[in-house]
Amino acid sequence: MKRAECIGMLYPELDDKVVVTIMGACAQELYDLGHKENFFYLQHAMGLASSIGLGLALHLPDDKIVVLDGDGSVLMNLGTLATLARYRPRNLVHFIFDNGSLLSTGGFDSHTTSGITNLAAMARGAGIEHVAAVDSVMAFGEAAVEAFARNDLSVIVAKVAAVGPNHYGMDLQLPENAFRFKRWIAGRKSAAVQSAAARNAQPALTAMSVNVPLRL
Repeated sequence: MKRAECIGMLYPELDDKVVVTIMGACAQELYDLGHKENFFYLQHAMGLASSIGLGLALHLPDDKIVVLDGDGSVLMNLGTLATLARYRPRNLVHFIFDNGSLLSTGGFDSHTTSGITNLAAMARGAGIEHVAAVDSVMAFGEAAVEAFARNDLSVIVAKVAAVGPNHYGMDLQLPENAFRFKRWIAGRKSAAVQSAAARNAQPALTAMSVNVPLRL
């Protein structure tokens, strides 16, 4: 199974979700499918996509947050699994693509290559209840559907081949991506506030109409 296949399956479902990717191949493969304003590619900060995702999940409890991560990244920040379990954001889905390689930084073997280090087991051991380990496209799709429908923290560890995109490069620099991502979130929050205000105003208008005396 290839990571690009998995990301391709997820892509149509990401329009209404807040998405954070780790640097390198994962970010490039998502970008190549077509950038959306709700995508943030966390460049030059290996290991911190899950931490950013946690902050967003706590700040935006009404939105589904999706983190696209890698084994090398998670291994650099293992404490994130315990922190996720501690705060248990019910709107966060954390995908970990385990290719057993630090592909984006030279292609060196990661600690999961030997089979001794098991990220799914580590996530469960950290206290995360909903953890799936998958190694086929069909199993990945099923796990993703369940995670998106679930109102709880979910981690999916997908075993993928150590292959990446045939090119690297985005026509979108990190500062611009960050500013546009922030504006998208601000606009979404503003729309949600306006929608809530409109819903709250409707019962009041109805009550007023009931109490208005009929005049002939």
